[in-house]
Amino acid sequence: MQGQETYQSPFTTRYGSPEMQSLFSPAHRARLMRRMWLVLAQTQQELGLPITDAQVAELAAHTEDVDFEAISRFEQELRHDVMAHLKAYALACPAAAPIIHLGATSCYVTDNADVLILQDAMRLLRRRIVGTARALSKQALQYKSLPMLGYTHFQPAQPTTLGKRITLWLQDLLMDLAEVNHFLSSLRPLGCKGATGTQASFLALYEGDADKVRQLDARIAQRMGFDRPLAVSGQTYTRKMDSRALQVLSGIAQSAHKFSNDMRLLQHLKEVEEPFETAQVGSSAMPYKRNPMRSERVAALCRFIINNAANAEQTAAAQWLERTLDDSANRRLSQAEGFLAADAVLTLYENIASGLVAYPQMMDQHLRLELPFMATENILMQAVMKGGNRQELHERIRSHAMAAGKRVKEEGLPNDLLARIAGDPAFGLSAEDLQALLNPADYIGLAIAQTEDYVLGEAADILNQHADEEGLSPVIKL
Repeated sequence: MQGQETYQSPFTTRYGSPEMQSLFSPAHRARLMRRMWLVLAQTQQELGLPITDAQVAELAAHTEDVDFEAISRFEQELRHDVMAHLKAYALACPAAAPIIHLGATSCYVTDNADVLILQDAMRLLRRRIVGTARALSKQALQYKSLPMLGYTHFQPAQPTTLGKRITLWLQDLLMDLAEVNHFLSSLRPLGCKGATGTQASFLALYEGDADKVRQLDARIAQRMGFDRPLAVSGQTYTRKMDSRALQVLSGIAQSAHKFSNDMRLLQHLKEVEEPFETAQVGSSAMPYKRNPMRSERVAALCRFIINNAANAEQTAAAQWLERTLDDSANRRLSQAEGFLAADAVLTLYENIASGLVAYPQMMDQHLRLELPFMATENILMQAVMKGGNRQELHERIRSHAMAAGKRVKEEGLPNDLLARIAGDPAFGLSAEDLQALLNPADYIGLAIAQTEDYVLGEAADILNQHADEEGLSPVIKL
């Protein structure tokens, strides 16, 4: 096959959606850079620089038709990617060539374009989160009353319901949604700051008119769709913004990884499974297997995302004074692949959440094995109500429970705790009395009410605020 002799990123061939790949593509970034040059010329003209309507029109006419062969030739000669883009744009716009990039530095086009990409990429992730959260909400309500064994330390603890457990996943994801919204609401472009952030070149262009320089900065940000630019900068926008972005992705990955762990544990117990296609193969050697491959892929990609966040943190920490270029190569990798990975994770998460397969009989079987131990407090209270001594009966239950547990673990025999208690006259309880105390629904506490209150209350309020988010169908291999 063509292209198989050179390395290809898995984010291109396996994991990344077309939408996210498009946002981080060279063509999209190049077109955004040209739009930033156009915005600069339009705004400079508005504020009095001698730029003609014809020059602006020419720039506008060539924002989309990027000649990458010309850019490649220029970059080989100049060893400067932005100058290569600039020369290719000037080649397409000969009348406007004298005024392109007037007073600007490279980061004017690259950083402002990157902010627009970050904004759209985070908005895409928000749509994925909302879709996944809706799927979880639906499943939580569907299974709100289905009892299952709850665990602490992966040791049997107290019963819960599948719906209640799903609310734990949902709550984590809605916390991530809040972080996404905070990032988007506080995102600011670089604006138009010049080589070291002092706007000196623009002050010279406007012959010392500081008010026009301030207006240039503000109007460019507004044309980009923001209310204002960063107040101050060096040559670049602060790399803390990249760090904040990848921390948001890390938070999403933490939530999704926790979900994938829980799914794999539950699939081992044969209580809940991820979707499994009719012709899907679980193992090349063991045809009976139904491996949780989607959850495993989620975990693998989440590990990458969580570790990738450190790239932006270290880059932000390592910047020198007004700028240093050791950020560039790292940012090309860490931003694009971080977002592509998060996009893949959320697509998988929504697919799994939408297609959960529950096995109530297995849940009941596991509950019945452990419920006699969990029912001991109720048994104790019932026996006391029949005239028993609470302290004496507590010790007798403890002794019976230890013996029954030993029988289960050492001999592999069924739990006979109830038979032992029924046969102990000190309790005064028959086998029928004890069976009546073993209804799983009596031991789930407020699980049903908590599920309904959360899903129909707080979670619904949050999701209703995002009712206009478009649903996205899965677009990658699941």
